[in-house]
Amino acid sequence: MSKKPAEPAAEEAGSASPSPVAVRPEDQEPDPKAMQQAQASGATGPAAAREAADVRVPVVPAADWVNPLRDPRDRRLPRIAGPSGLVIFGVTGDLSRKKLMPAVYDLANRGLLPPGFSLVGFARRDWEDQDFAQVVHDAVKEHARTPFREEVWQQLAEGMRFVPGDFDDDTAFKQLRDAVQELDSSRGTGGNFAFYLSVPPKFFPKVVQQLKKHGLAEGPEGSWRRAVIEKPFGHDLASARELNRIVHEVFDPDQVFRIDHYLGKETVQNILALRFANQMYEPIWNRSYVDHVQITMAEDIGIGGRAGYYDGIGAARDVIQNHLLQLMALTAMEEPIAFDAEALLTEKLKVLKSVRLPEELGRHTVRAQYAEGWQGGEKVIGYLEEDGIDPKSKTDTYAAVKLEIDNRRWAGVPFYLRTGKRLGRRVTEIAVVFQRAPHSPFDTTATEELGENAIVIRVQPDEGMTVRFGSKVPGTSMEIRDVTMDFAYGESFTESSPEAYERLILDVLLGDANLFPRHQEVEESWKILDPIEGYWDEHGRPAQYPSGTWGPREADEMLARDGRSWRRP
Repeated sequence: MSKKPAEPAAEEAGSASPSPVAVRPEDQEPDPKAMQQAQASGATGPAAAREAADVRVPVVPAADWVNPLRDPRDRRLPRIAGPSGLVIFGVTGDLSRKKLMPAVYDLANRGLLPPGFSLVGFARRDWEDQDFAQVVHDAVKEHARTPFREEVWQQLAEGMRFVPGDFDDDTAFKQLRDAVQELDSSRGTGGNFAFYLSVPPKFFPKVVQQLKKHGLAEGPEGSWRRAVIEKPFGHDLASARELNRIVHEVFDPDQVFRIDHYLGKETVQNILALRFANQMYEPIWNRSYVDHVQITMAEDIGIGGRAGYYDGIGAARDVIQNHLLQLMALTAMEEPIAFDAEALLTEKLKVLKSVRLPEELGRHTVRAQYAEGWQGGEKVIGYLEEDGIDPKSKTDTYAAVKLEIDNRRWAGVPFYLRTGKRLGRRVTEIAVVFQRAPHSPFDTTATEELGENAIVIRVQPDEGMTVRFGSKVPGTSMEIRDVTMDFAYGESFTESSPEAYERLILDVLLGDANLFPRHQEVEESWKILDPIEGYWDEHGRPAQYPSGTWGPREADEMLARDGRSWRRP
């Protein structure tokens, strides 16, 4: 494979941490006085002029440079990553093939990566660089969001390297260090590298320790190194704290980016815009008007080939501890003083620290497993019949919990969180359900189909928002029923929403931690879930629900006790 050197791209002002960009003397315009001196001595050409003048080009940090042609009011130019590279551990897994590699290509295709961007794969495969490039090529062709362009691919492929080995292999990590150093010189990465741990959680400590042992956790002076860690981050509070301790021995807290891909979705970020950029919602976003909040993440698939990972973890640890508690924090938090990582952390932590668990966990939490049933027109087996699952397993594939937030804004307002596999359809949504009008002059007429007002934020798959309210039905009688008003991203904006991993990978390269949970949030989330998991471990077995339905009857009964019912997404 060709390894043609590429020019490092200057970083946008104010984006990532600055890194020195080496400028070669032969690339500079010759000085006129030096040219005259060279010609007087009989030598000609730019090279002779530079030799005569003994040119020394100062290295200027990219972030100090300001584009004189850019109007600060122009929002069309996006933030572009500076000189950098990405190392992916576990590069042969599904996450890397279906999400990470296509996201890197899509970023390059949209012009958001520097020309010298480099991608290094690390896995137990006997591959050469060309083999790895072919694997990336196939993944991009199959899963990329943007059209395939040969010129973009060729530029990206020149910076691809592969290191074979496992996580205990010191020789492999030495080869990785050599590859990183070679890319610094050939591609102009400036020593800036992010290490993406797309591996099972049990390997996190070993990988970060190997990075430290072989000098990869610290870059040259003026450069940065960052670690990107996938969920689950521990399986309880004690393991999360221990993992934080190990990781922070190698990387400073601001160098660690914990991925929660839901936070990279446009609609999740739009929760903050909806609340704080508009005057019409925030005055009613409190206990005086809101009856309750439902946050749902439903999947229409089973565990597939993930039995080894999933059994023993379950739906609550896999989804509620991270995705749903993060969505709840964004929905319930107070307005931050700025849209930056520290301000967002401060407000989200206030919510998580204010969460109050129900006194009777048996009445206000439900766990269940999917049984055989019909889904998508096909007969499917139950969880306990899946390959690799112990028939006596108590692992939950469905979990529903009731939480309250003990502060002035939300006191007395229940938040119902639910997640499950093999449910009616794939959907994630946040439904803020409002109280009924205190008085209705229409009760003597047809109002049977009038429900509660609601604002529903659709996170996936149809990103957007729905407002549900009552309206008169055309006719001579005063009949009132619910109607909806929809906002859809695909219809309101000409540019399609980027895939979540595109936004998050770019933010890692830019050093922007706004959309990444910090270790304090991870630990507070485990404090909420651990008592629930402890109760489930000691009390009975999970309920059962037929595949293709919306969960067990116990979950319906849980809300019925409060005089409420689940929304049908």
